[in-house]
Amino acid sequence: MSINVADIVPFSEARSQLSALVTEVQSGKEKIITKNGEGIAALIGADRLDHYHRLERAHIHLLLLDEIERGLADVQAGRHHDARESLTNIKLSRKPASN
Repeated sequence: MSINVADIVPFSEARSQLSALVTEVQSGKEKIITKNGEGIAALIGADRLDHYHRLERAHIHLLLLDEIERGLADVQAGRHHDARESLTNIKLSRKPASN
């Protein structure tokens, strides 16, 4: 859905016309609320917000799957270190030398 100029509402106008804006949102419109000329908030239907959140979660899952694939490729190519061994080495390197 594209936003047109009529969907951009200054904060002061949004405050005084909230009921009318909510009615428009219920009919499927989305509004951008601005303050000092910059967008600060969006007024959208609750079902749209839920949809956006589901899309965001799906995107995060896809990113995680990509990270897993790259990690498995690293293991297969031999580009890995044993985690316990690495932690032991880090701890040993941080110990003060005894005189």
